[in-house]
Amino acid sequence: MPKFEKHIFVCGNQRAAGHLRGCCDPTASKELQVLFKQKLAERGLKGTVRANHAGCLDQCEHGPTVVVYPEAVWYGGVKQGDVEEIISSHILGGKPVERLIIPDECLNTNCEHKQKKS
Repeated sequence: MPKFEKHIFVCGNQRAAGHLRGCCDPTASKELQVLFKQKLAERGLKGTVRANHAGCLDQCEHGPTVVVYPEAVWYGGVKQGDVEEIISSHILGGKPVERLIIPDECLNTNCEHKQKKS
């Protein structure tokens, strides 16, 4: 089996309601990861792009968090409605979704990540 061209990690960390850092998957439903897998399969990308449920990616304040490798593009505040755009623009088109990118200076910090308006 050939290696994957891209790998999408979807944070599935859970914490108690009201935790200071928040969490990416408070209901433990894996909704984002399941949706990524479904949409990738619909596009015929199963086997070339993998969407994995990940443990804590330590970007809790920016969650829900998704990271795409090999580019190491970190996305924050990802909602179900963003999945198709990430696949179309970034995975297929090679153009990361700027409004969702966590700025480098905010990675591994508790700075507040604000989504850019599209």
